[in-house]
Amino acid sequence: MADRRLRVFHAVAQLLSFTKAAESLYMTQPAVTFQVRQLEEQFNTRLFDRTHNRIALTEAGRSVYSYSSRIFELYDEMDNSVREITGDVSGVLIIGASMTIAEYMLPALLGEFKRAYPEVGLRLKVGNTDAIVMMVESNVIDLGVVEAPVSNKSLSVELCREDQLVAIVAPDHPLSIYDEISAEKILKYPYISREEGSGTRDVFVEYLQQHGFDEKQLNVIMELGSPEAIKGAVEAGIGVTVMSRTTLDKELALGTLRAIAFNPPLVRPFSFVHQRQKFRQRAMDELLTFARNYCKTHCKE
Repeated sequence: MADRRLRVFHAVAQLLSFTKAAESLYMTQPAVTFQVRQLEEQFNTRLFDRTHNRIALTEAGRSVYSYSSRIFELYDEMDNSVREITGDVSGVLIIGASMTIAEYMLPALLGEFKRAYPEVGLRLKVGNTDAIVMMVESNVIDLGVVEAPVSNKSLSVELCREDQLVAIVAPDHPLSIYDEISAEKILKYPYISREEGSGTRDVFVEYLQQHGFDEKQLNVIMELGSPEAIKGAVEAGIGVTVMSRTTLDKELALGTLRAIAFNPPLVRPFSFVHQRQKFRQRAMDELLTFARNYCKTHCKE
């Protein structure tokens, strides 16, 4: 219902990037730029300073951003009030998830939710844990599901389940004879790592530090951003890695990979993260309730 130009401006102001705003709004960058320029023409003033490929809000821009935030909150409250009266659960929810969760946990959860609430539109953004938390902080997404602890105390974080991380190797790897290993044993072999910002990587680095080792002691020969790509590299005998036990059912059944537990165990949280705000649209509340119940009934270790 709200002015389209104001919506576009608000997204750019939140992200301080025309490119990121275009991605979040599913628009082209020229279209975003056009909408902002039209709003600037309406107010007859610049809302952004553009210098050296960076943008910043002008004084007028900061005022418009403050008022637009309040306007959109009131619009959402009005919309939610009417839906409460009519019993309608609809709208669009944007969910963000780190890669392991997006590939191996969310499809079933969102599929069941969609069957229960067919009028709710769902959009999924995938990124590493750091990227998802940043999207929650900037209100680009309504709900994030991440695989590492969240340090921002201003966000609401709810545990879904504990996830076990294991070392994985090819069946003929020297470590394959063990049922359990210590962190130290990993350091002796070529290691395939997730990219910087990955929850899996951060949790394993913290585990190493807790046991007196350093990330620099890993013999990292490759960094990959996809669990499937990493599993393929391990199957090919390139190296060893650490990965969620959740991702390995097919490969363990086929015997193409071997999973080895850590002693002491290496676990991490799968958590929901969202803004601590008084108001949320009803569809969001329904999704949170549904997700909590799903975790209780489907995600037991």
